[in-house]
Amino acid sequence: MLEVRATADELMDADDLPADTYAAVVGDLARVNRVTLAARPTLGFLAAHTAPGRSYRLLDVGFGDGDMLRRIAAWGARRGIAFDLTGIDLNPRSEAAARAHTPPDLPITWRTGDYAALAGDGWDFVISSLVAHHMSPAQLIAFLRFMDAEASVGWLVNDLHRHGFAYHGWPLLARLFGWHPIVRHDGRLSIARSYRPGEWPALLHEAGIADARVFRAFPFRLCVASR
Repeated sequence: MLEVRATADELMDADDLPADTYAAVVGDLARVNRVTLAARPTLGFLAAHTAPGRSYRLLDVGFGDGDMLRRIAAWGARRGIAFDLTGIDLNPRSEAAARAHTPPDLPITWRTGDYAALAGDGWDFVISSLVAHHMSPAQLIAFLRFMDAEASVGWLVNDLHRHGFAYHGWPLLARLFGWHPIVRHDGRLSIARSYRPGEWPALLHEAGIADARVFRAFPFRLCVASR
């Protein structure tokens, strides 16, 4: 059943989802990210392309709860790497949730809107986490082109891998940790909506990108990086 990528809408993307419910969902997703080591590939990518004593401008597209940018801020501070961090998300509920869950002293700017509006702002890095599977192939190709044009140092897509073990094991993991019912539902659908390694070369070719690397990261992460 996973041979063909699913396209059904996730419950968390509903326009009429109350803001407090959305905040609870993305808060639980931040906990999912900690349990599933979601930040590890992103921090590893940054470690390979940054140096202590330097400063970098980084854009996170589709930040959700903002947990990835909070991790990057703390990681950079421990290593003497300064980050000017901006997150942008189409959903206005994300900005409210991220602000509520972020200490005011962290150097993060939260924006609501379309990432395309931030073209030409001098980004060193453009990243995303758990966003690619929300996009149609056409949307993803446009996003790849944006990242490749705008990231002067490098860009990274950190997403799920459409894998049978992850798909069938997710309900057990979600039940074990008692995550929100929407997280339980959408988590499995997210796996079914995600891309497989063999599907990425055609997307990259269509986007005109020849130098990107597609790689797996434990557990059941599929990442695409360039530069």
